[in-house]
Amino acid sequence: MGFLAFIVLGLIAGAIAKAIMPGKSSGGWFATLILGVVGAVVGGWLGSLLFNAPLQEFWSLQTWALAIGGALVVLLIWGMITGRRKE
Repeated sequence: MGFLAFIVLGLIAGAIAKAIMPGKSSGGWFATLILGVVGAVVGGWLGSLLFNAPLQEFWSLQTWALAIGGALVVLLIWGMITGRRKE
């Protein structure tokens, strides 16, 4: 999968992860989409490391699940970090 396809996957995964996350999150849509790209990278890296998952196909359900899962984890961590700073 090419670099541009991975960015598009991350942007979409970030939007889906934001829709899944309950409550109001800090940061706007731009921050969420950037965190989605980071989450897709983290999810893809962990998936290939832990599960030996091949991430060659853009339309693979496995690729999308790892990207969305990684985006959820990154958004959750981001929410915990920014939530502590506001208190």
